Parts: sequence; structure tokens; C-alpha cells
Amino acid sequence: MKEKKLTAKEKDFCKYYRLCGKNASEAARLAGYREKSARHTGSENLTKPHIQEEIKRVSENIEESLCLSKELIIREHIKIALSSIAHLHNTWIERKKFEQLTEDQKACISEITTSIQKKNIGTGIEPEIVEVEFIKIKLYDKQKSLEAISKIMGYDSATKLEIEDKRKTISDLYPPEEELMNRANALDKS
Repeated sequence: MKEKKLTAKEKDFCKYYRLCGKNASEAARLAGYREKSARHTGSENLTKPHIQEEIKRVSENIEESLCLSKELIIREHIKIALSSIAHLHNTWIERKKFEQLTEDQKACISEITTSIQKKNIGTGIEPEIVEVEFIKIKLYDKQKSLEAISKIMGYDSATKLEIEDKRKTISDLYPPEEELMNRANALDKS
């Protein structure tokens, strides 16, 4: 039986199907199929053996298809683990301009929030109101990145836990029937 060759759209469909969480309609749209027929085409594609085989291959080689590796993930975590808010400043107070930051420094920023507040820099008699911009920069969590690196590298291998159970069993609470009879006989004799 001759193996059917995938078209470019079918290859894209297979890749997007995996990336879209197995949503055939969305994968068809992203692969370039018409919007009106995406749902039908996506569903139809899933019935074709050569497409099913490609989806299976893509799923098995997800790291390859996404250009991911443990090394790449570790490198990204190292950026975060070694980052410091000091890298974003020229002096204790003066921040570097965003354009002056390296791509690695920018990659460590989780969130930037700005606000403008009005402040009186004048006197009580002659107030001078100015707008002051406040910028808050939050970096990704260094500790989480260090933990992720440790896990990927195998530094946090399993440790042996020994648990001692000190709970009483029913037989500990209630002696065997023979022992109870002996106690009862001993009481009768006294």
C-alpha cells in the first residue's frame, strides 16, 4: 500500500492540533483552512489514517517539534535564578531605561506596573502640585527556578521516609476472649 504524502496544510494541522490541546477546529483555522469550513475540515482530517499517523508522530516527538530540550529549559531558569533587581538599575534609585536592558534581563521580568500620583512639593502657603510616576517591577520567582533546575538535574532525588505507626489496633484495645475468661475466673475465685 502506497503511503499518502501530507500536504503543507495537513502538516500544519497536525502540529497545531497538538499545540491547541487537541482542538481540531482551531487547528484547521491556524493551518489556513477556510473559517467557514474549519470545523468540518478539522473533524474530517482526524479520520484520515495518514493524518492520524502524523499526529501520533508529532505527539511522540513533541520536544523536537517545539524545539525544546532540557538544556533550553535549564538555560531559561538560570536567567531567572541569577537575576537581580540590581541589574535593572544604574544606581540605588535610578533605573536603567527599558531599551538598555539585555534580552536576558527583560526575560526575567514578570510584571511592570505604573501609576501616576499627584504630590505637593511646595509649601503650605504656596503649594506646587506635580505628577510623579511610580514604576513597580516584579521579577519571576528565583526560588521556583532553582527548585526547577534541581528537579531537572535530579538533585532532589527521592529520600527514604520511615514512618512508625503508633496507633493501637483493635486487638491491643480488646484482649483475646481467652484472656478475658481467665481474668473473669480469677475474679470469681477471689
